[in-house]
Amino acid sequence: MLNPTLERNLKIKAQQLKPTVQMGAKGLTPAVHKEIEVALTAHELIKIKLSAAEKTERAAHIQCICDEHMAAKISAIGHTVVIYRANPK
Repeated sequence: MLNPTLERNLKIKAQQLKPTVQMGAKGLTPAVHKEIEVALTAHELIKIKLSAAEKTERAAHIQCICDEHMAAKISAIGHTVVIYRANPK
């Protein structure tokens, strides 16, 4: 769980980001998970563009991504989600 100050600062930083990972029509494939892992390791804070049309489906994808990669959701607006995972190094 992130403290409110860190979360606010990450939201401010995220406004300048372009989507690092784009999910294709096939959904959350192992290749997409691999790209998310690489991006989180390199950048800590990333934007992901989701392709799911339904809001409930997008929410399920976001939850799956956060659980799989032990990341925290910073914000989700429309088809774009920002997640954060601190780099242990």
